[in-house]
Amino acid sequence: MSKAQAVFVCQSCGMTHTKWAGQCSGCLSWNTLVQESFSAPPGSLKPETSPSKISRLSKLNFETLDAPDEAPQRMVTGIEEFDRVCGGGIVPGSAILLAGDPGVGKSTLLLQVTAHAALRGLKVAYISGEEAVEQVRGRASRMGVSKAPVDLAAETSLRTILDALKRDTYDLVIIDSIQTLWSDAIDAAQGSVSQVRACAGELVRLAKKNRIAMILVGHVTKEGQIAGPRVVEHMVDAVLSFEGERGYPFRILRGSKNRFGATDEIGVFEMGDGGLREVPNPSALFLGDNDERSSGSAVFAGIEGSRPVLVEIQALVAPSALGTPRRAVVGWDSGRLAMILAVLESRCGLGFGGKDVYLNVAGGLKINEPAADLAAAMALVSALLDRPLPKASVIFGEISLSGEVRGVSRMEARMKEALKLGFSNAIAPVAAQDNAPFEVKTYSHLVNAMSAFDLQS
Repeated sequence: MSKAQAVFVCQSCGMTHTKWAGQCSGCLSWNTLVQESFSAPPGSLKPETSPSKISRLSKLNFETLDAPDEAPQRMVTGIEEFDRVCGGGIVPGSAILLAGDPGVGKSTLLLQVTAHAALRGLKVAYISGEEAVEQVRGRASRMGVSKAPVDLAAETSLRTILDALKRDTYDLVIIDSIQTLWSDAIDAAQGSVSQVRACAGELVRLAKKNRIAMILVGHVTKEGQIAGPRVVEHMVDAVLSFEGERGYPFRILRGSKNRFGATDEIGVFEMGDGGLREVPNPSALFLGDNDERSSGSAVFAGIEGSRPVLVEIQALVAPSALGTPRRAVVGWDSGRLAMILAVLESRCGLGFGGKDVYLNVAGGLKINEPAADLAAAMALVSALLDRPLPKASVIFGEISLSGEVRGVSRMEARMKEALKLGFSNAIAPVAAQDNAPFEVKTYSHLVNAMSAFDLQS
């Protein structure tokens, strides 16, 4: 038996060091190195001693690229928003990592998924390492899914879990969470990088071998990143993030990696006393019931995955009492806000230098696409001049550094969604006038877009 060697592993990125240091050389984090023991250096392979044993190994068989590509079969859970983010259902033998802030509703979502999947005839197991069986039963009773035939267990030993999953055949297994598991083959603390990496590797290997759909729950650090080494994200087939702002009942399920579907799909849920409720029309949810838009408010027609979503962008411009004005943004990129402000000042002659600027995406949704540039710019100018934008108007378009308004993808789908919700016109790039379902006022430059609505004084 090889002698155990002590190494120091970064709990942030998983990089190993031969000696302790105050700062990790991989991710530059401070005080994250923890001593762990290995029977062999990580990544080392045992040499083959017998040439005859090497000859008995199976040879590598290569395939061609023109083989028939069959679509993977999927298991539909019955939760349409969850199935959409997964690509139309869960693929047997796939491994999914679900991450989210504490208390956002990860366990509630997965309990609903397992209950609906079990009621549809799937063999499902829910293994909790953070809660007792009585706690999970109590939540299922409050949600009204206690009659679902789900195999429930509370266990943290990896060896015990693997033995149980090998004895019976399951279609879907939930592990809540991967940070609570421990393997007796690793001499490291529970929840450490080595334990998380080893446990995740064994579970993913079992899922691929026995064609079990495995969903692993992961914790999130205070910076909003998935806790543990990044190698766990590379092991799994899909990485889903469950997001939600405090004070809002809305929850967004977003895919950041998916080998069997799109990576920009979202599922919208609303948290209630009886669990999570699916929101089939998120546009009406994010817009609210007020038809009258005050100054500084603009409705943006965006695209999230395969669905168009309308959301309200709110801006406030106020005199600053400080030497350095504040720039605060919620739900959008702060660097993009700085760029839009610079374009408005240099290309349009509007002054924001001595004013505080606040920008908010209503409803707790986070927008990543550059098509929101024009809506944010119009909201900022409307707030600066205290003049509301035209009624029943949606806005979309990308703004370049020269002030040019550029076209974006799927403009017709954005306008059709707006027409469905009662909007009658749009402020958009020039290319949007083709196949438009209603009146579209198109502009090639940001100055023209503002002067057409008499927003300049």
